[in-house]
Amino acid sequence: MMGLYAALEVALRRAGNATVIEWGGRAYRGAEVVQGVERAAAGLAALGVGRGDRVLVQVEKSLQAVFVYLATLRCGAIFVPLNTGYRVREFAYFLEDAQPALVICDPADEADYGPMVGATGARLLTLDAQGAGSFLDHAASSGADVDSAPVGADDLAAIIYTSGTTGRSKGAMLTQGNLLSNALALGKVWEMAAGDVLIHALPLFHIHGLFISLNTALLAGARVRLLPRFDVGLVLDALPGATVLMGVPTYYVRLLGDARFDRAAAKDLRLCISGSAPLLLETFDAFEERTGLTLLERYGMSECGVIASNLPGAGVRRGAVGLPLPGVELRISDEDGSALPVNAVGSVEVRGSGVFRGYWQMPEKTKAEFRDDGFFITGDLGKIDADGYLHLVGRAKDMVISGGLNVYPSEVEAVINALVEVEESAVIGVPHADFGEAVVAVVCRRPGQGADADAIIRALKQELAGFKVPKAVVFADELPRNTLGKVEKAALRATHKGLFTMGTA
Repeated sequence: MMGLYAALEVALRRAGNATVIEWGGRAYRGAEVVQGVERAAAGLAALGVGRGDRVLVQVEKSLQAVFVYLATLRCGAIFVPLNTGYRVREFAYFLEDAQPALVICDPADEADYGPMVGATGARLLTLDAQGAGSFLDHAASSGADVDSAPVGADDLAAIIYTSGTTGRSKGAMLTQGNLLSNALALGKVWEMAAGDVLIHALPLFHIHGLFISLNTALLAGARVRLLPRFDVGLVLDALPGATVLMGVPTYYVRLLGDARFDRAAAKDLRLCISGSAPLLLETFDAFEERTGLTLLERYGMSECGVIASNLPGAGVRRGAVGLPLPGVELRISDEDGSALPVNAVGSVEVRGSGVFRGYWQMPEKTKAEFRDDGFFITGDLGKIDADGYLHLVGRAKDMVISGGLNVYPSEVEAVINALVEVEESAVIGVPHADFGEAVVAVVCRRPGQGADADAIIRALKQELAGFKVPKAVVFADELPRNTLGKVEKAALRATHKGLFTMGTA
């Protein structure tokens, strides 16, 4: 199998003068996109970035950010995207762990990041939301030749940092072949074609927007209507002529909250895909009633891309996350790895061409997450029905997925517990109509201290990315524990499951 960028370039050149990306009121032809990628690749080459080097990128969404991503693939370097909400404290960890040759950040962060990056010997350049900055200036003046050696399917394409329960983010190593096989499979099952127009409102630092949406659409020859962010008004304006919408459940809840989103507005859509967080049945039903369209839910993760998906039309099953993709083996196992029968609940495990190579610089962790026969243990619990559809019933780990983004409680708890007013805390996820799950902190005050919820949230906003900050802080005299002293988070989730109601922001 060829590398991902080689396949993308074939599709872009085939498009020729046809529009493949819309951005900022302009339509960009396939040939123009290839030229933009080549300029960015020359800029990387002039900086000495080559095969196997890490390019750490924390920038706002723009067409130029897409060029940087594709140029990194073109050079055989490794793309390492970071959530734009990460603060200096969090950035420092990723910088130390990834050991990049180049960091590209927003100009607003240059002063804070500069000393840290300089101390590592890496180069720091900037790129803003309009696509301007020192990287583009550098690329425009560069005449460097890009290594013409072919980049293959086994070359690493990206490191995606994913949360766990240990407090240390893990870098999932994805090859060009992993990404290509997943995008090709999705294009097939979702019936993506050159006539499709995708509304792309997702961020580019997450696999949903970067790999699942962008790669799949470009490979299929579809047109990508690239929006700077999700905004109900922007999406409504982009709907005429659009055939595909991909988003997290939050997007669909917010669209349903606007009376302008109705059958007439959605008349050109053929496919609306939801992923990255649990889809509530209330949202599924409300969407169908409002638009006449059925939301198609799928299941994936950073380590594997999309694993299973419902199929367009009659292939959608309410409450299920779908059938395994072509090239994917899916099973439900017990604790020993033995396969369980139909409708039995157990560990969701996967094997196939989309499964990652392992965790960056964590060989022992990698070994622990794979069975001897090559199946990856996802950490999710589920069952497979008689027709082969996967149903998720929970997660073996306590990770919270809020708005499609992973939050591991131990990191948030560590910051809360450092506050002088706090004795201890437990962070959980509870159902939320907008975010799928909301982060909630259950806090025990230190004796004699008068901590209040607003003060705790204000303090956390100074230390953590916004999506990690609890939507609510509730106080308790003590935390429930089992006989071994472990906090029973399942009990806490049960107690607070009704904290948010439909429509709560």
